[in-house]
Amino acid sequence: MAMSSANTSKAASTVVSLHSDVEDKRSSILVVGWDGPTDPANPRNWSRRRRWATTIVASLFAFMSPVASSMIAPSLPQLSADMGIQPGSLLQSMTLSIFVLAYAIGVLIWGPLSELLGRQLVLQVSNIFFLVFNIACGLAKTTPQVLAFRFLAGLGGAAPMAVAGGSVGDLWSPDERGLAMSIYSLAPLIGPATGPLVGGWVAQKAGDWRWVYWSTSIAAGILQLVAFLVLRETYPPIILGRKAARLRKETGDPHIRSVHDTGRRPAAVFFGGMVKPLLFLATEPIVQVFALYMAVLYGVLYLTLTTFVEVWRVRYGEADGLAGTHYLAVFLGSTVGGQAGSRVLDFLYRRLKARNGGVGTPEMRLPLLMVTATTLPIGLLIYGWTAEHRLFWLLPDIGVFIFSVGIGGNWLCIQTYLVDNYALLAASAIAAVSSFRAFAGFGFPLFADAMYSKLGDGWGNSILALVCLVIGCPAPFFFYRYGPKLRALSKHAVLEK
Repeated sequence: MAMSSANTSKAASTVVSLHSDVEDKRSSILVVGWDGPTDPANPRNWSRRRRWATTIVASLFAFMSPVASSMIAPSLPQLSADMGIQPGSLLQSMTLSIFVLAYAIGVLIWGPLSELLGRQLVLQVSNIFFLVFNIACGLAKTTPQVLAFRFLAGLGGAAPMAVAGGSVGDLWSPDERGLAMSIYSLAPLIGPATGPLVGGWVAQKAGDWRWVYWSTSIAAGILQLVAFLVLRETYPPIILGRKAARLRKETGDPHIRSVHDTGRRPAAVFFGGMVKPLLFLATEPIVQVFALYMAVLYGVLYLTLTTFVEVWRVRYGEADGLAGTHYLAVFLGSTVGGQAGSRVLDFLYRRLKARNGGVGTPEMRLPLLMVTATTLPIGLLIYGWTAEHRLFWLLPDIGVFIFSVGIGGNWLCIQTYLVDNYALLAASAIAAVSSFRAFAGFGFPLFADAMYSKLGDGWGNSILALVCLVIGCPAPFFFYRYGPKLRALSKHAVLEK
């Protein structure tokens, strides 16, 4: 519909008055940005209530999927009996861990889609995808159906791993990001612990493994309804792209573009987005080292989750429900590591920034990691040897608690460091780490039974402790010293102001 000259003039004056809109005289392209530093359309200028509501819902999406990934663990004997799967077999372990394998592929799909469609739409569509196939798991009649539906449910559940962390980065400035990131970072850590904790009682009370899937589907459905009401788009390129499209329509000027518009075709953006995390893994030392470290942490976490119930069943003679309550050690440890760590992280960042003349750097996130990295090998040694000798039940839980404090603190520091390093490309960096660690989350449980049967809990966990010590402890010191040089050489790293 043609616009009147008065309306056209009014819309054009609106464009010109924008704070960040500048005309490129060489190409006559008008570039659209935020309407000043206090533009209410900028997610960082939303009210704290709205930002926290969005952060919590995004974090719950990231919590729901890991819960579903591990909740079946205490019910594996029931499922195996129904499906004719041999107890302790590789196939039984795959029934649990194939869900996590889907994360490795899913984050490479959902991350690029969020660059085209926005974070909000991807989070909601992927949750519906997860919900459909999670329900299908409860209806499965054969082992191939269970494996296929578990994989597809995991594919849908992978989106929050790739997208939600970037959404939190969109909402909060570096100075105030620590607490929000700690809540999000907790989700993929306490989720796997919460699943078996609840699943143990479901298995014992309901007596039917299918109720594991019914209960998680009900929770995911309720969350989806809340998301419809709460979630709004947070990704600046999408928000400003919509703004530019609106102004093009109002003015009739086809040369108006978002400041983030590269002119690339959607297909190029999508496939480029799929390749970008792989490129990060191939070329970015920061991503490479932390992807390897997080793979070890995630693998050890899922290995522990897979075998934890058996420790209490076999060595301590406890029933399913009671054995499942020991996952509280993982839950509480991850919570303490994340929540206490977030406050320390923000405090140290502000203090180091003030010492640096008011200029913050990603390396200011690493001093806490230097401390929390040591808790993993310590906790694993305590857990392994106290369980090996069947000492008082609280002692293995203390070891797992210490180990989990390290996981919560480490993932918080690493994720915040990646967001600070890569700004708008943080989703790709996080996707690279998430994809790589998912392979470990899938693979480690597959050799858990063989390792512990040959080495026992003591020596088995000692080997894991040594791996955490060798890979994890030197990394923060190295990047604290050489991080600025590596960032200067990187084509992707951006020092966020």
